Amino acid sequence: MTRVKTGFHRRQRHKKVLELTKGQWGTRGRLFRRSNEAMLKSLFYAYRDRRARRGDLRRLWIIRINAASRLSGLSYSRFIYGLKKAGVELDRKILADIAVRDPATFQKLAALSQQNQ
Repeated sequence: MTRVKTGFHRRQRHKKVLELTKGQWGTRGRLFRRSNEAMLKSLFYAYRDRRARRGDLRRLWIIRINAASRLSGLSYSRFIYGLKKAGVELDRKILADIAVRDPATFQKLAALSQQNQ
């Protein structure tokens, strides 16, 4: 079997990693081994935090709905319970958007929720 030297492919791989870590501080952006570690860690964080963002956004929506529903004299849980009993199928993202952008409509939803307690 013939001998294969890795010169070209190794240089390509190193350039790819160094390009991804360009702008990082110190040796993390200059030396391949440190750059490779930094790149793997940053890709892991990016993957993990894309999933964590969903929980963060849901938490934000719940806080907004709770604040708006308390202005109508309801707690968050009573508000959601009333909507479910009324058959309103709006998710938390939409409810939070209505609470921020259209308080009058949210008041109507709160009244509907209160009727169906």
